[in-house]
Amino acid sequence: MWRSLLLLLVAVSPALLQLQDYKDGRRGAELHDKKHFCSWKCLLFTLQWPGAFCQSLDQQELCWIPQSVNKWTIHGLWPRKAWSCCKCWPMFESDVQELDAELKEHWPSLLKDQPSFHFWRQEWEKHGVCAACVEGMNSPLRYFQICLKLRRQFDIQRLLDDAGVTPSCERPYKLVELRQVLDPHLGDKHEIQCVTDQQGREVWFQVKVPLSHNLTVGCDHAPDGGPAPPPGPAWNSSHGHPCPPQAPLYYFPVDHQQPQRPCG
Repeated sequence: MWRSLLLLLVAVSPALLQLQDYKDGRRGAELHDKKHFCSWKCLLFTLQWPGAFCQSLDQQELCWIPQSVNKWTIHGLWPRKAWSCCKCWPMFESDVQELDAELKEHWPSLLKDQPSFHFWRQEWEKHGVCAACVEGMNSPLRYFQICLKLRRQFDIQRLLDDAGVTPSCERPYKLVELRQVLDPHLGDKHEIQCVTDQQGREVWFQVKVPLSHNLTVGCDHAPDGGPAPPPGPAWNSSHGHPCPPQAPLYYFPVDHQQPQRPCG
């Protein structure tokens, strides 16, 4: 009997240790291939405008905007050169339960067939596990807390409103106008991205803010030979391209009833 019990303890102990490591926020550091997952130098904190999200989809019928969503939302926090992390650190709803209400407000899913938690879990598995190489983000809870903190820090909604840059179907903007508002707060290395709608208009869609390991603004995120993220089946080929400097840019309003065609 004692021999059987000893064998059982030997078999179970590694699993128990891994579970404890997971609860303590240490599992990522042990399971990562440091050379592959932790070699990144910069992060991209990306905010998206719901009024243009549908124009970024090939299958626009998949898009919806919850009634409570009227402001810029989080798209993700992505380590450069780490587009696909290991599946070694699962995420459960209980991990972010205390952030649920805040995440649904500031990081909602805008796809009908994708519940918000599935969106968050996908972002954690693709990017958060690699970000967990930094101690302050070494658990799902800490990663999402940091993302929400960055959303408060980079409140571009307030910056734009204060500068009189408001959504409109008629009023186009120039890239230089937007940069004059955002550069003093986001640095001069951030990227303003557009999508092209079915009428050929350049529509403001995203802002990508480069950050260093310690989350200071301005890390050089120029392409460095790393792999590009694979396009999803729903994404438009024009998804997320840099807004052209001279073309008129449209900042579409949010239309909850007709999100696919807010401006006709």
